[in-house]
Amino acid sequence: MITLTQLNELLGWAALLNISILVLATLLLSVMRTTIISIHSKMFNIAEKDLPVMYFQYLANYKILTTVFLLVPYIALKIMGH
Repeated sequence: MITLTQLNELLGWAALLNISILVLATLLLSVMRTTIISIHSKMFNIAEKDLPVMYFQYLANYKILTTVFLLVPYIALKIMGH
């Protein structure tokens, strides 16, 4: 059985890793925008003009899911003292 302390540590590390992935994806999409759009357009047969909106939706959804399922529970457990 997992203790609350272990759960808190798990949530903290998972949040850190997911936030790192989010930052990396954001940086790569910002710095290498034209290259990534070109690659994804050819790979998935999607119009290049549609991809920036799809990237924004991806980043927004990833951020929301990370916040709701990892960061908020981690902070709640920290406030509780675990």
